[in-house]
Amino acid sequence: MSVTLDIKLKRANKVYHEGPIPLISSSIEVAKAGKIPGGKTEIPFEFPLISKGNKVLYETYHGVFVNIQYTLRCDLKRPLLAKDLSRSCEFIVHSQPQKSKIVPTPVKFSITPETLQNVRERSQLPRFLIRGHLDATSCVISQPLTGEVQVDKSDVPIKSIELQLVRVETCGCAEGYARDATEIQNIQIAEGDVGHGMPIPVHMVFPRLFTCPTLETTNFKVEFEINVVVILQDDHLITENFPLKLCRV
Repeated sequence: MSVTLDIKLKRANKVYHEGPIPLISSSIEVAKAGKIPGGKTEIPFEFPLISKGNKVLYETYHGVFVNIQYTLRCDLKRPLLAKDLSRSCEFIVHSQPQKSKIVPTPVKFSITPETLQNVRERSQLPRFLIRGHLDATSCVISQPLTGEVQVDKSDVPIKSIELQLVRVETCGCAEGYARDATEIQNIQIAEGDVGHGMPIPVHMVFPRLFTCPTLETTNFKVEFEINVVVILQDDHLITENFPLKLCRV
């Protein structure tokens, strides 16, 4: 008769919060040695999130060069002639909310050929004026990023307007650091040659697991940026970059 082992969490979203003590490593015995009867056997368990020393429990984050993950592993020890069973299950940790309130500060922008960076032949660029604002760059991670983009002028028709969310991971130590930026998600907010002077709403939900509150430690940092990208019909790419600070309240 085959035997299977599984772990089920009571919370459907698998989200847990740190405290009273953060988790690093802990082992508990959920059932003493003995015989398990045939059929389905459920063994309830619970334990506090425990850390060692002054280590900090950071929020769950799935990145490229930085990964913060928490898992449960259940080991079932069996007699000598039977193979031991093991099963793992990831659960999600959210950091404690900030006590202070975040006051949204709108950030206005105006993009013209003169404001672009790293342009060699500025005189050959088509004339354009793109204005807009983000309602805040200090953002609550559980709420969407919002704002507006407006094309006031463009000598070349617009092909697409997109929002690009980027994570910036910095890893290293005193000997040196490596900084890498990778795209998390790209959302198209307009397609085709949009009407001039017409406000286009900006609305982006921060993806779960691939974002976390902005994090800076001794050995690594996790930061985020948003790019407003305008693609012209001649494939000219116009980009405006905004650093974001994410937090949980």
